[in-house]
Amino acid sequence: MILVNTDYITGKNLEMIGLVRGTMIQSVHLGKDIMNSFKTLVGGELSSYTEMMSEARAIATKRMVDDAQAMGADAVINIRYTSSSVTQGAAEVMAYGTAVKFV
Repeated sequence: MILVNTDYITGKNLEMIGLVRGTMIQSVHLGKDIMNSFKTLVGGELSSYTEMMSEARAIATKRMVDDAQAMGADAVINIRYTSSSVTQGAAEVMAYGTAVKFV
């Protein structure tokens, strides 16, 4: 499965199949959330949040790819990511794009 954030793939003629997406809502352990709140006082990277968002993006991407494969796609173009806060210490990540077949 080819994944790109452009609206074309060089050298390929594409037939659009439809929109595909994958979502994930992820949270950190309460203890890590409390430690992060203290870390904001002194500054620096909130590594447990970085890890949380990285894992959520990976899972959302996999779910988007699974959706595309179920539609018979060869690739997903125009991939985009969005995120939003759901509650303190939890975020939703959505990956979406256009499933295409090679013609």
